[in-house]
Amino acid sequence: MSIIKIGLIGAGSIGVRHIMAIDALSDVALVAIGDPSPAAQKIGTERSIPVFADADKMLSAGGIDAVIIATPTERHHQDVMAALRHKVTVLVEKPITATLAEAQEITKFAAQQNCHVLVGHQRRYYPCAAEARTIIQSGQIGTLLGVTGQWTTKKDDDYYAPEWRRDVKAGPILTNLIHEFDLLRFICGDITSVSAELTRHDQNFDKEDAVAISLKFANQAVGTFFLSDRTPSPWTWEMALGESERFPKTGQNAIRFMGSKGALEFPNLVLWTYPEGTGDWRNETKPQPIETPFIDAYIAQCTHLCAVVRGEETPIIDAENGAKSLAATLAAATSAETGNRITLG
Repeated sequence: MSIIKIGLIGAGSIGVRHIMAIDALSDVALVAIGDPSPAAQKIGTERSIPVFADADKMLSAGGIDAVIIATPTERHHQDVMAALRHKVTVLVEKPITATLAEAQEITKFAAQQNCHVLVGHQRRYYPCAAEARTIIQSGQIGTLLGVTGQWTTKKDDDYYAPEWRRDVKAGPILTNLIHEFDLLRFICGDITSVSAELTRHDQNFDKEDAVAISLKFANQAVGTFFLSDRTPSPWTWEMALGESERFPKTGQNAIRFMGSKGALEFPNLVLWTYPEGTGDWRNETKPQPIETPFIDAYIAQCTHLCAVVRGEETPIIDAENGAKSLAATLAAATSAETGNRITLG
């Protein structure tokens, strides 16, 4: 099997995380870096690979099958477009871009260039996400009526020391909610309307302290989501699953799906149904834990990237799909600021 040659654009903390995934696989190699920072130069020297001042210079040198883009969000558009001009497969970190117009431009240009763009929503690769999607879409809990979820934690004071992290662009909606919305879209289907209320009365920064969101899905199910980076609690995806060593694992589920025949806790899957198959509030429901393996989602994502390059698979989440998750997230921010419900096309 031929080695897939990867160029990395952006060698910061998330870029290094992608390097770790590349190193874990035998059929892929990091061959170049596009990043002018001293940290990137150090990585290049240690690995004896060239380091370029920017994406275009790296791509112009050739010899690359795919690029991973891990630059700040405001750089995503220019870096993805540069890669597409050189007709290579792209994996870009979430969100796909800073604006919906930029995402749509990438979607259109990728089609013109006959290139694949994958968006780095790595949580889709976890077996628990795929299993939840199967349970919901196969009707195991009956007709999906609603979903309720939360992402509630308290970030440390040092996190807010940089002024830019107090700005609305760095608030939990645009930083954290996009992960949750992408998972909900993957499991339940497209979001068709969003309404939100926010508050800033704790820190009094430009960014929000907490947001309450109301959702409607294309399948007519409804949902609510509460988001805050100022509330000590055990209820986040990261803490539920133990995704990152930086945060303590609690095992406490943060999302619940409710159907006409049962309910499902997530991401540590617990299926609640009536033992006899049917019943009502006079009958006891029983929990059925569903075990799924815990994996390294970044390794799974890199494996998928290689398969896409080889033509063996199509993207799990492409530019158009990533744009829809961005649109739903931006709708929550817009609704919270304007007080209007936002309908998504």
